[in-house]
Amino acid sequence: MIDPSRFEDLLIVRKIKEKIRKWWRIELSFADPTGFVVDHKKGVVIPPHSKLCEASLGCREGFGRCNRSIEKAVRDLADRKETKAVLVDQCHMGLHVIACPVVADDKFHGAIFACGFLGSEAKEARRGLVLENAASEGLQIAQPEEAYGGIPSLSAQDMGYFKDLLETTVEEIVEFSRTIDQKEARIAQLSRELGGRYQFGNIVGKSAAMQRLFAVLEKVVDSESTVLVTGENGTGKELIARALHYNGPRKDKPFVVQNCSALNDNLLESELFGHVKGSFTGATRDKQGLFRVAHGGTFFLDEVGDMSPAMQVKLLRVLQEGTFLPVGGTKPEEVDVRIIAATNRTLKEMVQRREFREDLYYRLNVINVEVPPLRARAEDIPLLCEYFLGHHAEKAGKASKQLAPEILARFFEYGWPGNIRELENEIERLVVLAGDRQLVGVDLLQSGASHVAQLPARDLERYKEKGDLSAAVTALEREMIQQGLVATHWNKTRLAVQLGVSRTTLIKKIKEYGIEDAATAAETGEGGAH
Repeated sequence: MIDPSRFEDLLIVRKIKEKIRKWWRIELSFADPTGFVVDHKKGVVIPPHSKLCEASLGCREGFGRCNRSIEKAVRDLADRKETKAVLVDQCHMGLHVIACPVVADDKFHGAIFACGFLGSEAKEARRGLVLENAASEGLQIAQPEEAYGGIPSLSAQDMGYFKDLLETTVEEIVEFSRTIDQKEARIAQLSRELGGRYQFGNIVGKSAAMQRLFAVLEKVVDSESTVLVTGENGTGKELIARALHYNGPRKDKPFVVQNCSALNDNLLESELFGHVKGSFTGATRDKQGLFRVAHGGTFFLDEVGDMSPAMQVKLLRVLQEGTFLPVGGTKPEEVDVRIIAATNRTLKEMVQRREFREDLYYRLNVINVEVPPLRARAEDIPLLCEYFLGHHAEKAGKASKQLAPEILARFFEYGWPGNIRELENEIERLVVLAGDRQLVGVDLLQSGASHVAQLPARDLERYKEKGDLSAAVTALEREMIQQGLVATHWNKTRLAVQLGVSRTTLIKKIKEYGIEDAATAAETGEGGAH
């Protein structure tokens, strides 16, 4: 849908208007499909360069007649399906009106028009009619003859040029609007795709730790409050921030990311707040800061704990007042941005050591979302492996590979200091090394610098069970629970915490694997050794 109020958004339209005014002293205007003049909706009246028209528009009755002339001229164009400028012989005063329909996809969106002029050949012939009409309207004109002489006039050749310009202007408007519609449609499509990609349901994890995280996210997602996402490196803090944005009220607005530890103070300040030309050596032009880019949307500040005290003060001002000052600027700029910050550092301890401003900490920590490390959600490892195997297979255009049970067992034993990011890198490395092999064998762990390969080898033959990954996971899970119960003296609450699952889930698994029954049988001497 073409909006007539946006006709002047295009630079070439404004330029053509200026040229027409300069060459012929004629004003080009716009009307919506009903013939209502767009400028009038804004409370603006721009009269033609004629004292007669100015006097007519200056009185109530004349203003109404002028508008009815335009409405009729525009409505007469509503059924036209081509971009052709049409000369309307007379308005209520006896002057010319020329209009060109704005048609796109066989739909009439309004018109551009000009009025208050005459063709050169009609200038003398219309004198009596025009002055008579002016007198009948009771217009107070000191020197009518002089006023009539000042009416702009166009030769036949100029009239042809004028029509061509109107038609060119409409073509530019239609093409401009189509481009905007395509871009907006693409933006909407990308927004839908990103929204789908960052749905909470697409974040891999079924462990109790992740379920608790999802419960918090569901409560936070519709809020405009500032969120502080905490967790170790590689746990997926940015993924959480994107999910909050693309599922929240600002999903159709920008999502901007800046790592606060990646730049020194001067560069970071310029990046966040922008700068004005000449504010420092090399500032050859004004630069828009990321806060301005993120206006209306969400700004994700990663590693916010690495900000210097000076930058903390400037960030605090944005959070408190919604304003910032570009580098070298003198006028504060207002901005509406939702802040989601992230850090792998313990800000509360930094506040106690006076390394982080207490007031900024409380501004950022309105809602805290803690992302668990991978070692606290070990039961998600098979799901994550399956996801990454499929992802990298899709990128390579090949069938998804499978991990040997021995590899998965090693994954369960490993502490994953790099968390999800390290696991994904390890999967990608194994997939590349596997080449055309469908089954990724444990031998590939030894190929290259894999920290997982440095774990002491265990007797993993009992997990193989004909290479069935699901059976191997089940066997390993049963053993981990059984050994954990022994180590904790059957303290299920303590073991649940160690395994990163709820106590209810642990009890369910114990019953499912018949571990308690086996222990009872061993204690009573039933079912002796075979």
